[in-house]
Amino acid sequence: MSSYKIIDHEYDVIVLGAGGSGLRAAVGLSEAGLKTACISKVFPTRSHTSAAQGGISASLGNMGEDDWRWHMYDTVKGADWLGDQDSIEYLCKEAPAAVIELEKYGVPFSRTDDGKIYQRPFGGMTKNYGNGIVQRTCAAADRTGHAILHTLYGQALKHNTEFFIEYFALDLLMKDGECKGLIAWNLNDGTIHRFRAHSTIIATGGYGKAYYSATSAHTCTGDGNAMVLRAGLPLQDMEFVQFHPTGIYGHGTLISEGVRGEGGYLVNSKGERFMERYAPKAKDLASRDVVSRSMSIEINEGRGVGKEQDHVHLHLSHLDKSIIESRLPGITEAARLFANVDVTKEPIPVVPTVHYNMGGIPTNYKAEVLTGNDSETVTGLMAIGEAACVSVHGANRLGSNSLIDLVVFGRAAARRAAELVKPGTPHEDIGETETEKCLERFDKLRNSNGENSTAELRLSMQKTMQSKCAVFRTEKTLKEGVDDVRKAYDGMESISVKDRSLVFNTDLVETLEFDNLIRQAITTVDSAYNRQESRGAHAREDFPKRDDEKFMQHTIAWCNGKDSKIGYRPVTKTTLTNEVQYFPPQERVY
Repeated sequence: MSSYKIIDHEYDVIVLGAGGSGLRAAVGLSEAGLKTACISKVFPTRSHTSAAQGGISASLGNMGEDDWRWHMYDTVKGADWLGDQDSIEYLCKEAPAAVIELEKYGVPFSRTDDGKIYQRPFGGMTKNYGNGIVQRTCAAADRTGHAILHTLYGQALKHNTEFFIEYFALDLLMKDGECKGLIAWNLNDGTIHRFRAHSTIIATGGYGKAYYSATSAHTCTGDGNAMVLRAGLPLQDMEFVQFHPTGIYGHGTLISEGVRGEGGYLVNSKGERFMERYAPKAKDLASRDVVSRSMSIEINEGRGVGKEQDHVHLHLSHLDKSIIESRLPGITEAARLFANVDVTKEPIPVVPTVHYNMGGIPTNYKAEVLTGNDSETVTGLMAIGEAACVSVHGANRLGSNSLIDLVVFGRAAARRAAELVKPGTPHEDIGETETEKCLERFDKLRNSNGENSTAELRLSMQKTMQSKCAVFRTEKTLKEGVDDVRKAYDGMESISVKDRSLVFNTDLVETLEFDNLIRQAITTVDSAYNRQESRGAHAREDFPKRDDEKFMQHTIAWCNGKDSKIGYRPVTKTTLTNEVQYFPPQERVY
């Protein structure tokens, strides 16, 4: 592919993605004196972390007694016992220090009257091992992710991280099973860049846009996950896709769990606060999988609101106006813009909407990528944030555990890279084979001249995922999904890319993103089809019970084109310190 101009770069470490986890890793790496490049397909402060509203969890105890062990219990239970307990222990013990560190970096947290970081209650967060509600979620009004992202970007600039902005990553550079860097396309001038590094950290976020209705931005196409699949490595637990209970009906925009944390509640067409039936103790602050399923049952049984009876109402008009204005200003604006609702007078129409991917690139608690064979790691490759499956969220993530996941494991990745990489170590030659393979795929898609548009194929995939791999699943619908998503993949053989240019070619960008998404859609629906139980966000109507004997293990999925291979590996039930360890009850209890 000599027609492409290739520019070479050498760094100690590359961070791919400039969201919360990528920036936290970049700050830590630069602080450690490593020559660091941060590559992002969007301007860093436009990364999807900016959409995170409600807060970041840590057992600071600013609003009453709290303990990291309680936080760990909630997280293990919320994960429906599929989370790795060594990683969860690490997350919950490190969380308070990580939040205080953010405060020192300059994150403008909301404050209590005595000047401490304000903390609000959130779904699934309890005190004393499930006996009561705790206020654990640290908040910057309802724009917490935005505040963290801007602060970390400033810190990365301060510590001289080098940014490559609006570069689209194409593929990893692999040699003998080790990662040596990556290849990226500069959207600004059309050049191809080859980045060599001793450690590559993937922080590319989730793949929510595989679904039709999602709170995710259009950029959330799981690019790093697909690069890992093309490198012959697996993804983990892809069947666990979280539906956030409260996306604005007809639009999908997120309404933070913080609304319910501040006292908002859900009602059906009869005006009933129906969550009292499904989760008598936690009610509207039950974990997200429980609330989403409860809402779906209400709608499916004819108690939905509106002309089509296909959504429910979220009330917060009973709250004090000053609380709404000070703690929920973003929600107020979103409801006005996208639902034409004045929240001080009217309810917000909401429906469960795809929000978060628990699955992703398998890693250990040090952020090192695993090969799929127990604890064996891939030399030179790490993953963090929503792109990774560490696995602290297991089958279902608790609200406000995502932001703490970003900063704790972003920091862990930087620490581990600093241990493994000596600044200025020379790079070995890796030959041209990987570069040629990458550019051959790129060139084939760029010059595609078939009859199928990317938009049509993407819509087919999204509609299939939305209807066949939804909140409730059955063998029949999943089998249809397995077949239908491959039809969308087959359509790529005659895909059409009209624009042949190399500078800001959005037609080609969307085609490359679709190529990334469809591989993850295949692994998701195949993994769901093979898991014959209900656990967390994976609810099988034909297998309604959790099966710990057979399925308390992680799904490992490889994908080569449209061919997938499914395997399993054990959940880690031991912890790093042996201080605490939790075991599942026989029945699910909420």
